[in-house]
Amino acid sequence: MEKSLKDHWEHIYGTKQPHEVSWTQECPTTSLKLIEELNLSKDAGIIDVGGGDSQLVDHLLKRGFTNLTVLDISAAAINRAKERLQSDADKVKWIVSDILDFKPNTTYTLWHDRASFHFQITEEAINQYLSILKKATKDYAIVGGFSTEGPKKCSALEIKQYNEEALQECMAGVAFHTIKTLRVDHITPMGGSQNFLFGVFQKHA
Repeated sequence: MEKSLKDHWEHIYGTKQPHEVSWTQECPTTSLKLIEELNLSKDAGIIDVGGGDSQLVDHLLKRGFTNLTVLDISAAAINRAKERLQSDADKVKWIVSDILDFKPNTTYTLWHDRASFHFQITEEAINQYLSILKKATKDYAIVGGFSTEGPKKCSALEIKQYNEEALQECMAGVAFHTIKTLRVDHITPMGGSQNFLFGVFQKHA
């Protein structure tokens, strides 16, 4: 199962360009705004989970952040991001791993995930993801995914939709309280609209 999931994403990133996949954002405005509101120090450890070839890391580098990690199941996605960043790629730590296999050896000030969590559709996978998030995160988590008004699939894979209460309940279960939630419409490169729910959470002291 894990191998076939990895194969799925390697195929997607190996055969499609950014403008051909629904999740592409030239500028991840919502994520950047939410991160900015946390007023983190420039050396704060930030991990972008399921970051793929997202341009979030580009914009964080431009804003002076120096302790960035990108994790994705697809080596092809990460290689694409490295090629885009050129010499700046050396300023980022890259991890190729299924998030459920991730064994963090450090803790991060901020865990950011725009659309990896919603691929966890069984109770076991959800709990495993949340356990890893709790272990890896010192202070804050930003978690996004399709809302109850959004699509029911992504890249031909089933996803789990969330409303505000369900997402907050998940995070409360691993000792995070809610700072804010918001819904945004993502306009895909193909002109479609996908409703996302984002939550910003802080770990209990």
